[in-house]
Parts: sequence; structure tokens; C-alpha cells
Amino acid sequence: MTQRVELAALIDRLAIDTLITDYAGSVDDGDWDAYRQLFTPEGRADYRSAGGIEGSATEVSAWLAETMRMFAMRQHFIVNRRLRFGVREQDVGDTARVRADYLNPLRFAGEPDAEPTTAPDFTCGGRYEFTALRTHGGWRLRQVVVREKWRSTRAAGQTWDQAVVGQRTPPLTEPG
Repeated sequence: MTQRVELAALIDRLAIDTLITDYAGSVDDGDWDAYRQLFTPEGRADYRSAGGIEGSATEVSAWLAETMRMFAMRQHFIVNRRLRFGVREQDVGDTARVRADYLNPLRFAGEPDAEPTTAPDFTCGGRYEFTALRTHGGWRLRQVVVREKWRSTRAAGQTWDQAVVGQRTPPLTEPG
């Protein structure tokens, strides 16, 4: 590869990384206009493995807007990003696939007079499969597929150690 091609590939990688980060931020912030703008006009998302729907970015953003109301706090961590560009005649193409793992702690919206808490009530993890397309407006998502692998919940007032083992773990004490 020439330096010019390597620089272009690096710029594309950074742009796609920003696209994925913007995806997480738009969901966490509930910015559904920004979410829709991340997609190509024919872009689709599939949340069925997490109990959601599959549909156009517009349909899914409406579903997310309704569903995410139950969570006062959302925070995606999208890590282990593996990016592969589509290849066309020995050149880097205008498509890319990204596989990335995620961890998503959430806190249920409480009663208005309830004491605030910062501990998550619900945490899930899995893998995203993103397909991106270079457009005149930059890189956009053509498809997002969520592959939820696990989830954990905590009942109101229950500590995480109670949720994990089903009972309160005794405090550590020194021998003797």
C-alpha cells in the first residue's frame, strides 16, 4: 500500500469508530434524531435477540424511544472493535463490517419521590454487528444487529452480591 492509501484507510477507520461511538451516545442520551441520522436511508436495525424488534431506523428509533423511557440511566461500553473493509478489485471498498462486544448497565426509572441511586438495576452484554457504507455525507450505518449473550437484574433494595448469590454475602473478617 502507498502512504496515501494507508492514510485514507486510517481516516476511514477513525470515521467508522466515531460512527459507532455516536451510535452508543445517541441511544444513551435518547437522541433519536441523531440515531436516525447515523443510518443510510435504507438502514435497518435488529434488536430481536434482546427482546426487541427488527425494522427500519425510523421504526426502531420509535420503539427505542418508548422502551428506553423505563431506564433513567443508560451507558453503553462498546469494546473489542474488529473492523473489516469490503474489498473491491484489490482496493479498499466503500463498505465496512464491525464486530464489537458491548456491556450496557441500566438503571430503572424510580418513583418520583424515591431516593436516588446510581447502582444499575439491569446489565446486559453481547455483541454488535455493524455494517457501514460510505456515502456522500460520510460513513453511515446500513445495518445493526444486536446479539445479546447475557443479562443480569437486581431487585429494588437488593445489593449486587444478593442478586448474584441469592443471599447476603457475609463481610470479610480477619482470622482469629
